[in-house]
Amino acid sequence: MRLATWNVNSITARLPRVLAWLEAARPDVLCLQELKCDDEAFPREAIEELGYDVASHGAGRWNGVAVLSRVGLDDVTRGFVDEPAYDDAVQPRALGATCGGVRVWSVYVPNGREPGHAHYDYKLRWLDALHSTVLAEDDPARPFAVLGDFNIAPTDDDVWDIALFADSTHVTAPERAALAVLRDAGLSDVYPRALKYDRPYTYWDYRQLAFPKNRGMRIDLVYANKAVTDAVTDSYVDREARKGKGASDHAPVVVDLTL
Repeated sequence: MRLATWNVNSITARLPRVLAWLEAARPDVLCLQELKCDDEAFPREAIEELGYDVASHGAGRWNGVAVLSRVGLDDVTRGFVDEPAYDDAVQPRALGATCGGVRVWSVYVPNGREPGHAHYDYKLRWLDALHSTVLAEDDPARPFAVLGDFNIAPTDDDVWDIALFADSTHVTAPERAALAVLRDAGLSDVYPRALKYDRPYTYWDYRQLAFPKNRGMRIDLVYANKAVTDAVTDSYVDREARKGKGASDHAPVVVDLTL
């Protein structure tokens, strides 16, 4: 089985690339983030023509997540129990589904903006809700994985220059502690191998030639239980999908399993 996650930074703008990548990579399950469209506008027909079932959770111009599966799509859950709101609205940032016997969650963790900002507090509360969902759903006998844009770099080595992030989100102790809580709950970071550079970054800013210079961050993550990690045969970042005109600023992360 092949699982993948990709922040596409607008499914409408990126649809030709997504369709081409689905045909080339043939993931069994693809988790998408940052759809930037509501459910009615999601281009499900074009994706279904490639043999995928589609579940989406979007509500307009920002955020939005989806799960695409060609191995079944059951028990779809939109959002967490007790998921916090921001500006009096619960945003579409989490979608769960069971695909071919594997329970997956596609998540788009809030950015946080900057330490001390209300959005940063929201991010930490949202991560608490994620932890509660993991505790409620993770059955050691069932393959379980949370995939998506976590907006957290797990270690200093997961950013190209940690000195530039001293006063920024993504690397603060409370954010990283939230990842540690997931690990305490029985999930492990499925670390991808680097295909070209020493560090398998997943995100590069559009500005200042960040991608050609490999000035990136590893913030798109796969956290999985032992039933998944024991079955992993390969994991990598598909940098090719980040190249060229009209690319997302994120690259897909792919995990291959013997399931």
